[in-house]
Amino acid sequence: MKGAVLIGAFLRRTCWRAAFGLAGGLEVTGPVPDGPCVIVANHSSHADTVALLAALPARRRPVVAAAADYWFAGRFRALVCRTAVAGFPVRRSRGGFDDLASAAAPLARGGCVIVFPEGTRSRDGEVGAFRTGAARLADLAGVPLVPVGLTGTRDLLGVHGRLRRTRVRVGFGAPTHDLEAARRAVQELTARAQRRPGTRT
Repeated sequence: MKGAVLIGAFLRRTCWRAAFGLAGGLEVTGPVPDGPCVIVANHSSHADTVALLAALPARRRPVVAAAADYWFAGRFRALVCRTAVAGFPVRRSRGGFDDLASAAAPLARGGCVIVFPEGTRSRDGEVGAFRTGAARLADLAGVPLVPVGLTGTRDLLGVHGRLRRTRVRVGFGAPTHDLEAARRAVQELTARAQRRPGTRT
């Protein structure tokens, strides 16, 4: 079972990196996590998830907290979510943390869990308030939060699903156990990438 999960993670990483190569490129900066952690990132596009899967090492076997009311509303969409991004359902209302807590098992096995703590995609590109579930999961599993700033994904795939060729940047920050510190780091990483030449704002 463990071998199959690793193979799946390797195939997803390989496929998504190839896709970004065709779509304008993927640039990864900062200390990529080499241990179990909860990834917290800004969220403005469906492309955010696959950018993280392309950037993270397959040996960390990343899984993704996905909105149950959207990605698991039907069998086909749920199959796509599980297969393409290793997603698992998390309710955005009551019971959401119970769903998140199920990810403590992959963390105990040395994996990492991707959570978008804003709870939904930003419509203006600003980083919104973070919900507490990611920090509670990290505390439960005894692992750090790793902040990540994503830029370019909103230009690549906007809210209305129109693809445009552009370069995507994934910036990893230093691990922390404080949710607000993680949010500030995500803001700083995003702003820093936007100031770099060749990045659209």
